[in-house]
Amino acid sequence: MNRLAWPRRAWLFNRRVGVALLCTLLLVAAAAAVNIVGVHVVGGVEGWQHWLQAHAGYFLVWRLCLYGATAYGWWWMRRRLLRRESARATHQRLLRTEIAAVISVLALEVSQLMRHG
Repeated sequence: MNRLAWPRRAWLFNRRVGVALLCTLLLVAAAAAVNIVGVHVVGGVEGWQHWLQAHAGYFLVWRLCLYGATAYGWWWMRRRLLRRESARATHQRLLRTEIAAVISVLALEVSQLMRHG
């Protein structure tokens, strides 16, 4: 590796990146721990699956709240970005990202609906 390529990868060792990776790792570990504890509390994997199905409505409300919070954050970030960069390319890039996000969320929710009826 030459010396010119190294400074471009300095963001890998940035403190913000490290904190974001740590938070992501902690979130995944917490989710795994909740699943393991849930399986043990209800007596097995089958009981856990039945519990999840019985409480699917609450999880739908939770997901809708997360989608709403994410949409608000996106709207806030979008306004700031458009104030800073008003080029047509920025508008197109944001529109493509928004369409992809909506399609992804719809695909996830339709798959959940089809799986659980």
